[in-house]
Amino acid sequence: MQGFDSRDARFDNYVLGNAPLEQLGGGYRWIEGPVWMADWNCLLFQDLPNNRTMRWSQADGFSVWREPSNYGNGQTRDRQGRLVTCSHRGRCLYRTEWDGTITTLVTHHDGCRLNAPNDVVVKSDGTIWFSDPLYGLLNDYEGGRQQSEQPPALYRLDPDSGDIRVMAGDFDGPNGLAFSPDERRLYVAETGDQTRPNPRQYIRVFDVSPDGLHLAGGDVFHKVEPGYSDGFRVDEDGNLWSSAGDGVHCIDPTGRLLGKILVPYTVSNLVFGDRYRSRLFIGGSHTLFSIFLNRRGAQVP
Repeated sequence: MQGFDSRDARFDNYVLGNAPLEQLGGGYRWIEGPVWMADWNCLLFQDLPNNRTMRWSQADGFSVWREPSNYGNGQTRDRQGRLVTCSHRGRCLYRTEWDGTITTLVTHHDGCRLNAPNDVVVKSDGTIWFSDPLYGLLNDYEGGRQQSEQPPALYRLDPDSGDIRVMAGDFDGPNGLAFSPDERRLYVAETGDQTRPNPRQYIRVFDVSPDGLHLAGGDVFHKVEPGYSDGFRVDEDGNLWSSAGDGVHCIDPTGRLLGKILVPYTVSNLVFGDRYRSRLFIGGSHTLFSIFLNRRGAQVP
C-alpha cells in the first residue's frame, strides 16, 4: 500500500488502505508533546521553539491555547485528568489545575536543579515518571542556554509526598518513555549525547518491580533506523509506535519491526486519540499529520 512499508503480515492488518496520511496543518517550528483531550475532543501540542501550546480540533482547527508555555515539551494527563507538562525554561514539571491555575510539581533533586525535563508519563498509581536530559539547556532555540547541575536521568515523582528518586542514571540522553499496557515494562528512548560523534541511540526496556519502586534490566530493545526514536506510544496489544527519521515505526513486544508509516518529515512525537483512540496524531517536524489505524492506543488518562 502506498505510504506504508510493511515488514510483517501483521502490520497489513493494522493499517487501512482507504485511510491515508492526512496533513492537518503546518507553519510551526518543532512539534512536541501531543496529548489527546478526550473530554474536550481536541489535541494539545507544543510548538516548542515558539514557546507556545497549540490546540487543534476537527470542528475549530488550530488556535493558541497557552502562550508563553515556559518552553513546554512533553506532556500528559494525570489520573484526575489534569495536564502535567515538562518545562525546558523553568527546568521543572508543572500541572494545570481544573481552574487553569499552575502548580509547580518539582524543580530539584538532591538539592540541585533539574536539567530540562523532556517527556513524561503517569502510572496507574498516580506516580509521575519523566526523563531529564540536557537538550533544553544546550542552546537558545528550545529554552535558553543554562548550566547543568547534575547528570541526565530518569525520575519517578510521587506528587502526593513530593518524593523524587532516580530510577535509572546510566543514560546519555533519556527521552521518550511509555509503559506497557500491564505496566510490567517501561520503554525509554536513549537519544544519546548528540554533541559527540556516533551517540548511543536506541530504545531500552526495563522490568518494573511489583511495588513500582525499582527497575531492572535496561537492555537494548530496538534501534530505529534511519534517525532515532524521540517519542513513542503503545497500542492495546503492546506494540510500540515510535518516531523515526522516515516516519513512524511499529515494533512488536519482542523488538521486531513490523512496518512503517512513511512521513515526509522527521517525526518527533505522536499520540493516539479521537474516536476509540484509533487515530494517530503525528508531529512531523513543523507539520501536524494524522492517520486512522485498525489499532487502538493503550488506555491512558
